[in-house]
Amino acid sequence: MAAAPAPKTLAAFEAATGFMPLNEGLALYAAAAEAAALGLPLLEVGTYCGRSTILLADVAREAGTTAVTVDHHRGSEEQQPGWEYHDPELVDPEVGRMDTLPAFRRTLFHAGLEDYVVALVGRSPQAARIWNTPLGLVFIDGGHTDEHAGGDYEGWAPHVADGGLLVIHDVFPDPADGGQAPYRVYLRALASGAFTEVSVTDSLRVLRRTGPGS
Repeated sequence: MAAAPAPKTLAAFEAATGFMPLNEGLALYAAAAEAAALGLPLLEVGTYCGRSTILLADVAREAGTTAVTVDHHRGSEEQQPGWEYHDPELVDPEVGRMDTLPAFRRTLFHAGLEDYVVALVGRSPQAARIWNTPLGLVFIDGGHTDEHAGGDYEGWAPHVADGGLLVIHDVFPDPADGGQAPYRVYLRALASGAFTEVSVTDSLRVLRRTGPGS
């Protein structure tokens, strides 16, 4: 597996709607490429419009595995009307609520990656409760409240296989830079003794499972 995506994949990533900057995307791709050697699925929590899904799907295509992405597609707290990251173009005019699923499907179609992704449309804790397959990588990038970020960690971290990677986005040690829920999840993972930090790229943290538990 190449440690960096091909130009076509990078172009699709940069064209997609989303918030992940390029340097963090490259770090996510490198982590996924490493984790793919385990031959297990790669899972992300927080699909939005599929920007980071492109990277996981491209790795899955090259490695002969599957990318799984989990989202209810109604938008997280900060994407609701009146909040900083709200995009009115993503509101379903019929029901008056956020719906990022159509944009996500278009993203995968234009990137040519539909065949390498399983999209679970629903709430993360519900999906995690019925999930029984070990995972090579879990990427937590969903809701940013303690309830949602903590729930994502509790639901999915136990499924990270031995030697697999747990990746957490939007980790800001300084409250002035962003919300603290992902940072608290990151600290919790380290304190558990189950995970050891591998790399730091701005707000992206990569940890490896080196022990039991979560």
